[in-house]
Amino acid sequence: MVHLLWLFMLCLLCDGLTYKGVLGLACNWGLQATHPLPPNIVVKLMKDNGFDKVKLFEADPGALNALGNSGIEVMVGIPNDFLASLASSVTFAESWVQQNVSYYISNHGVDIRHVAVGNEPFLKTYNGTFLQTTFPALQNIQAALIKAGLGQQVKVTIPLNADVYQSDSGLPSGGNFRSDIHDLMISIVKFLDNNGAPLTVNIYPFISLYSDPNFPVEYAFFNTTSTQIVDGTITYTNVFEANYDTLISALDKNGYSSMPVIVGEVGWPTDGDSHANIANAKRFNQGLLDRIIEGQGTPKRSTPPDIYLFGLIDEDQKSIQPGNFERHWGIFYYDGSIKYSLDLGNGTALVGAKGVKYLSRQWCIMSPEASILDPSLVNSINYACTYADCTSLGYGSSCSMLDARNNISYAFNMYYQTMDQRQGACSFSNLSVITNVDPSQDTCRFEVMIDLGSTPSPSSARRKQNSMVALILVALLLVICNVY
Repeated sequence: MVHLLWLFMLCLLCDGLTYKGVLGLACNWGLQATHPLPPNIVVKLMKDNGFDKVKLFEADPGALNALGNSGIEVMVGIPNDFLASLASSVTFAESWVQQNVSYYISNHGVDIRHVAVGNEPFLKTYNGTFLQTTFPALQNIQAALIKAGLGQQVKVTIPLNADVYQSDSGLPSGGNFRSDIHDLMISIVKFLDNNGAPLTVNIYPFISLYSDPNFPVEYAFFNTTSTQIVDGTITYTNVFEANYDTLISALDKNGYSSMPVIVGEVGWPTDGDSHANIANAKRFNQGLLDRIIEGQGTPKRSTPPDIYLFGLIDEDQKSIQPGNFERHWGIFYYDGSIKYSLDLGNGTALVGAKGVKYLSRQWCIMSPEASILDPSLVNSINYACTYADCTSLGYGSSCSMLDARNNISYAFNMYYQTMDQRQGACSFSNLSVITNVDPSQDTCRFEVMIDLGSTPSPSSARRKQNSMVALILVALLLVICNVY
């Protein structure tokens, strides 16, 4: 009797320590940041918020080591740059699997469940670059997994953009694979089906809204009936369900009605565009989470897919070629702090990252004595925004309401923080000064970066991307200051 009482008390104690929100949350963990959170802090952040599945875009050693024995299922990605080598050599595929899958499963207890071969390789904007290499790379990785004895434990997949399918009728029931890649897609789907592997698709209602000025805004969100599409006996009230069911129709039409599907990426950014803001991101992601919590499927598939939220944390090194919003997809800021509240189920709220170390609470701003018409100002701003992320200054973004002086201060500070507040990083031709007073305003955050203990070295690719933002910013400031 005493033993039973102790067992009962132990169960109560364990229950009290268990995460109380919804189980089965999945997220994307991107690593393209100048000041990334330490991997152990990120893993703790995921566990504290009930994420038990994560997708990595590359086999990063730090991330994989931290995920060891964490109880989190992992999908590890292979960048598109590897596809040609993987396609041409099964030996290379075997080496990749040994180094990035077998090693971490055996030596670190990482629960790797999927290998994502490439990332949206059939995007129309790639102009067919990866059409000849993706499927052979997939086949070679599958063969390598089988040779390593992991064919049952680890499944291959290819995260595909939703543009691989379409509907000539504009209705989900008319869905089929894109005509130029139809045969290739059927070969891939058949191969995945034969190996018990899922098809992965990325769905972005925000991109639909961003790309089409005539797109009905409400149709991008959940729990609204203001915009409807009637497809036979089915009425669609949001683009997520319509898009997903277009894929299901494509699979049904080609004889794969039971093909398992994963939604590899879906989310909403908080900055970098007029539609990318805190209110819209909270509305969309809460609606998405509510669907996951309720186990809600779509009209064509009542069983919900695994859905990987994009993304966990902001990444200030991401390419901005699609748009400035690309660096602001996280439900958390770069440092793991909470952007907005979300109900994760049973009234459980988001929990921010713990144990983050920051640089000193000081900021680099435009000197009060400096003139807005100083001739060296343009080059200083251009330099700052070439090496640092100034996307929050764009039209409709979180810092777009700043006046000219504060715009300049924001640019100076982002460079200063990106360079780890090192000596001389706040020297812009005597135009700048260091302050201990936080210059943040309203929605505009003047950041203090994470303390990495070393000075970052911006990549040439990021410098090229940032220089585009810098030129736009300089032009805007020149207009504001009437210098033209």
